[in-house]
Amino acid sequence: MCANKVTVLVVGAGARGEIYARYALEHPDRMQVVGVAEPREAYRQQFVAQHKIAPNNVFCDWQEAAAQPKMADVVLICTQDNMHKDPAVAFANLGYHILLEKPLAPTPEDCRIIIDAVKRNNVLLAVAHVLRYTRYTQKLKSLLDDGVIGDIVSMQHLEPVGYWHQAHSFVRGNWRNEAESSFMLLQKSCHDLDWIRYIMGDNCKDVGSFGSLSHFVKENQPAGAADRCLDCQVEATCPWSACKIYLGENHKCTPHFRRVLTADPSEENVRQALRDGPYGRCVYRCDNDVVDHQVVNLRFAHQQTVTFTMTAFTKMEDRKTRLFGTRGYLEGDGEQIRVFDFLTDKETVHQIEEIAAGTQTQMGGHGGGDYYLMDRFIHAVMANDQNMILSGPDESLESHLMVFAAERARKENSLVTL
Repeated sequence: MCANKVTVLVVGAGARGEIYARYALEHPDRMQVVGVAEPREAYRQQFVAQHKIAPNNVFCDWQEAAAQPKMADVVLICTQDNMHKDPAVAFANLGYHILLEKPLAPTPEDCRIIIDAVKRNNVLLAVAHVLRYTRYTQKLKSLLDDGVIGDIVSMQHLEPVGYWHQAHSFVRGNWRNEAESSFMLLQKSCHDLDWIRYIMGDNCKDVGSFGSLSHFVKENQPAGAADRCLDCQVEATCPWSACKIYLGENHKCTPHFRRVLTADPSEENVRQALRDGPYGRCVYRCDNDVVDHQVVNLRFAHQQTVTFTMTAFTKMEDRKTRLFGTRGYLEGDGEQIRVFDFLTDKETVHQIEEIAAGTQTQMGGHGGGDYYLMDRFIHAVMANDQNMILSGPDESLESHLMVFAAERARKENSLVTL
C-alpha cells in the first residue's frame, strides 16, 4: 500500500472491470490502478489511457501479470466465469487481496479450491455480490433485525431479468451457453440466492427447482425471419430485434451494454457489429442452451420457506421482494420499503436513495451496489479487516452451494438436501 492508497491490478478490463475501476478515478486518494491484463487491444488501450498505467504493467493475459513480482495490493478478477479459478489461486499465492466477480466458479470443486487458496494465503476476499451492499439492502436488513415484522416465516423474491437483457446476455451474448460460461442460475442469480441467504440470516436445508429454455429455440422462429436481424423482413414485429435493442436514438439498451458490442459504440460501429458479430443474430437461431425461466423453492433451518422466480419475460426493472412475518408484512422493490404492522394496522413507507446525499459517483449500477461494494472493499483492505467485507469466503461458498443444489434439483427433478 502506497501512502494509505490501495494499489490495484485489474484482470479483465471489460464491462465489470471498467466499472469497478472507476472508483480510482473518483477517489484517487484511496485507490490507484497500476496494472491491467486484457486480451482485447482496443479495450486494453482505452483502459490504459483512462488510468495512465505504465507500459511495463500492461499485459495481454493474466498469466503474464502473475509471472511478474507482486505489483499491487489488490487484484480485481473480472474474467469470464470459467476463467476465475486459475487466476484467483495464482494471485492468492502471490499475496494479492482479491475482489472476484461473481460467480466464484462454474463448479463446486473449483469454488472450494478458490476458498482454500484464499484462506491458506491469509488474503482478503470479496465476491462481487453487489446486492448485499446497496443502501436498500442495508435498510431492509436493519428493519428486519429490529423485528418490524417479527420472525420471518416466508419470502417471495422475483428477479425480472428483462426481455432485452435476456436477449443480449443470455441468448446472443457471453452467458448464452453453459459449456462456455455456466448455467443460468449461477451466472445471473447467484446474486439473488446469496441475497436471500443474507436476508434470512439462517442456513438453507432443502432445495427444489423447476425451469427450462422454453422460448428462444429454433422452433419458435417466425415464418419469413432471417438468421440476422439486419436482413429480416419481419424484424419490425419482433420484440427481440437487435435493431430495436441497439440502433437509433431510442435503442433499448444502456451505453454500458452497447459498449459490449464495440469499444467505440458509434452508430456505424454498432451496425457493423450487428452485421458481423453475435449480437446481430436472430434470437431463435443462436447456440444458446441456458434456461429462460426458473423457480427455486428453499426451506431454511427453522422451517422458513422461500420462493424465488427468475424470468426473462419482464420489463427491465428492480427486483421485488415480499416478506411475511409473525407481526407484519414487508414489501420492497429496491427504492421503497413498505411495512404493514399487524398490531396497529398501520403502514410505514421508507424511501431509499441509491446513493447517499452528498456522495458524487458515476457508479450507480445495481442500485448503488457497484459503488458501495468497492467503497467497502477498499476500506477493508486499508484496515486489513475481512469482517468489513459483507461477502467473504465462507458465506459466499455456502450461497454458491445453494445454487448448485438448485440446479441439481432442476435437472434431476428432485429435492436436494444440503
